[in-house]
Amino acid sequence: MPTLILVRHGRSTANTEGLLAGWTPGVALDERGAAQAAALPGRLAELPISEVVASPLQRCQETIRPLLDARPGLTAHTDERIGECHYGDWSGRKLAELKDEPLMEVVQAHPSAAAFPGGESMRAMQTRAAEAVREWNARVERDHGADAVYLMCSHGDIIKSLVADALGLHLDLFQRISVEPCSITVIRYTRLRPFLVRLGDTGDFASLAPREEPPAGDATVGGGAGAP
Repeated sequence: MPTLILVRHGRSTANTEGLLAGWTPGVALDERGAAQAAALPGRLAELPISEVVASPLQRCQETIRPLLDARPGLTAHTDERIGECHYGDWSGRKLAELKDEPLMEVVQAHPSAAAFPGGESMRAMQTRAAEAVREWNARVERDHGADAVYLMCSHGDIIKSLVADALGLHLDLFQRISVEPCSITVIRYTRLRPFLVRLGDTGDFASLAPREEPPAGDATVGGGAGAP
């Protein structure tokens, strides 16, 4: 079965403003995010990518644009099933405000029981994304062969949930996984089991350096902003 390259979108204006973007329209890459996207073709230059699938949201579409420009023969598709979690009434709100919501404790410790008001549950998010991957695995293998490599550009919580699915982890453990903006995660699927080959690879270790304010113990819903 194929090898899947999962790319989280580059850093967005919502990341730097500390907002939970969700499906809020008009959330673009910021200057750093645009530079991350521009570097993506070089990082992937040695890989024979057969297809590109992306979330319909602007920040993902902007992330894959340099790769598509560099490879004009590459076919691109949009799939809403790998779009961001529907955070409902939480969308567009400051993460600093949301940390005091009672639901946030559930999102952190028991995400399989978390459902966003006016939105979807985290369980439903993982299910739709995993179904999309399995359907695309079959389609890519049919069209390009069992050794094909393809790419999906998606969002932090989606990618974390797909990693949990690949590792056989309960969704309640997925907040232990971290994927930074424009990081590359690779899962090689086989008939009997997936293999996690790369996780959150940016090639940049700046985000590991000590900061003036130590990182909080909670996971950032939607994914963090990466290195300053």
